[in-house]
Amino acid sequence: MLTNIAAYSYSIAAVAFLFLSGFLLTSWRGRLHGIMLTAACLLAAFWAATVAYQVARGRPLSFLTDILEIARNAGWSVFLVMLLGPFQKTDASGSVRMRPFVVPIAAFYLLLFFATVYIHGGDSPPHGTLAFMTVITGRVAMAVMGMILVEQFYRNTPAKQRWGIKYICLGVGGVFAYDFYLYSEAMLFRQVNPEIWAARGIVNALIVPLIAVSAARNPQWSLEISVSRRILFHSAALFGAALYLLAMAAAGYYLRFFGGNWGTVLQAVFLFGAVILLLGVLFSGTLRSWLKVFISKHFFNYNYDYREEWLRFTRALSEVGNGLGERTIQAVAELVESPGGALWIRRDSGSCELVAHWNMPLAQGEEPEKSSFCQFLENRQWVIDLQEYDSNPEKYGAIAMPQWLRSIPRAWLVVPLIQQRRLFGFMVLAQPRSRIRLNWEVNDLLKIAGNQAASYLAQQEADNALMVARQFESFNRMSTFVVHDLKNLVSQLSLLLSNAEKHKNNPEFQKDMIDTVDLSVQKMKRLLQKLSSGASIEKPAPLFIDQLLQQAVAARSAAEPKPELEIQEPGQTVLANWARLERVIGHLIQNAIEATPRGGQVRVRLTREKAAAVVEVKDTGHGMSDAFIRERLFKPFESTKSAGMGVGVFESREYVHELGGQLEVASNPSSGTTFRMTLPLYNQSHAVEKAA
Repeated sequence: MLTNIAAYSYSIAAVAFLFLSGFLLTSWRGRLHGIMLTAACLLAAFWAATVAYQVARGRPLSFLTDILEIARNAGWSVFLVMLLGPFQKTDASGSVRMRPFVVPIAAFYLLLFFATVYIHGGDSPPHGTLAFMTVITGRVAMAVMGMILVEQFYRNTPAKQRWGIKYICLGVGGVFAYDFYLYSEAMLFRQVNPEIWAARGIVNALIVPLIAVSAARNPQWSLEISVSRRILFHSAALFGAALYLLAMAAAGYYLRFFGGNWGTVLQAVFLFGAVILLLGVLFSGTLRSWLKVFISKHFFNYNYDYREEWLRFTRALSEVGNGLGERTIQAVAELVESPGGALWIRRDSGSCELVAHWNMPLAQGEEPEKSSFCQFLENRQWVIDLQEYDSNPEKYGAIAMPQWLRSIPRAWLVVPLIQQRRLFGFMVLAQPRSRIRLNWEVNDLLKIAGNQAASYLAQQEADNALMVARQFESFNRMSTFVVHDLKNLVSQLSLLLSNAEKHKNNPEFQKDMIDTVDLSVQKMKRLLQKLSSGASIEKPAPLFIDQLLQQAVAARSAAEPKPELEIQEPGQTVLANWARLERVIGHLIQNAIEATPRGGQVRVRLTREKAAAVVEVKDTGHGMSDAFIRERLFKPFESTKSAGMGVGVFESREYVHELGGQLEVASNPSSGTTFRMTLPLYNQSHAVEKAA
């Protein structure tokens, strides 16, 4: 009964593939892919018909059926390989070479063919467990190869074109998957399951409609498939691992078969060692590097997927992590599978100095930018191969290779970093994990990567220089204000001395003079403390503004005209630094004194408006024009005084704004000037609530 089912099953498959072959022949338009698909279908039909005939006659499967099964699988494999790309490729030199994946596939099927011929020994079926397991192992290997080719074909087809090939991938992949299930079970139980084998014909017949749909959607079978290097790398690793495991499983079986009492122990130890070896090889950086170079060299017209490489390179330079110098070395080194490198950058000293290294701790040295080595890198912008320099120094002219560079272990390449046609620095890379031929493509990529890296490094250098410049600017600005305060103190003491001859016998003048000198000494001490600490020690605190005004006016009471103080609203409190606010108000009073003749008046008045204290400094001096107030008064380093610095009013307005107040000025060339300072009053309850 099962024999009849198998005969009908394989007969249906033969008829289905025969009809599909006729359909393909009538719709073929001369494309090589189409004729190969037709040939694969004819081989499948011939194989199914032969199996059905022998089963119906009650004969065991013969040498012919095994050979036809190999031919059927080879037909599908060739068809899939053709869809993945042409058998040949043209390299950069223009020579045509066979793609390397064609050779191992062809060798595998030829080896399987000769092994089948040897095992059958003519036209008789194979005898013995060893022969049976050899045949089954070969068929499992064919199924694995077929599934990998289907997976590779599907993944490397653009997503928008997969609608046309998904059914043939499902059909052919299903056939190989069913064969894998059938023969892997046979390897396990050492016999082919007759029920699963009988259903195999109908399973093959079911894929015919799927192939027909894909053939109708792709009459020309021209899909412009883009093969991804990453997918090909993983597929090659998977394929190699699968073949390795099959070989190790077969070797383990033979050890068990011939090992006698020790057979099972030897098999377990051998398989465990094989798995450990496989894991070690898969995690080997050298093997991964070799496989990537091998695939790029033999499977593609160009060695690099420039989109992937540039995205990775830019991401490595932009990410947050180690220093930019170390990340730059890693990004450039990965382009040529180099395990380490070092970076030199040109400094203001006129030499290229070592700034970073990665897996090259012995790198050291300093090279003057005027040396022949640096001049060669800047003028030629070549990537120097140190091994080629040893064998052919004439290529690089008369440059003298630095001795410190020759002493670096395993130094391989010198990559110039060019910015705006000048040498910004250079990078020394270590020898790669796998041999890489330094052709025009690798040279161009390294030079472009060096230019890109130079721009990132130059930006970092500019940022560091700007930060240092800002620190100096901050210090210089503080020094400017300190010098200005010292100038004011000198002016006060000068006025004091000029009036001392006239009022030296006046006890009230003597008292004011002593107070003024004491205040000047205290201010000088604070200025010296501020300069020595390098940072501001002026912290705000609540203070009574009327008391501060009394001190500021008293410090200038020896001057002429003597400033007068009017306090209409005493007891007002503001939040400020006493010394700095006293310096600001004192500067306004000092300017008013200097701008007013001896017979004039300088009045300081304290009032209140709503929640603000108002300080007015009014004089009857020569005044200022509107244009001067608008364009020059609050501009730093602008002054009408012969010894003035032009920062006093600027500092006053900046600090008043910092306190949340306003500084306004009203002046007329004929009636004097009034500075009006508005400061917010300190609210203790509001401050406590804000702090909480």
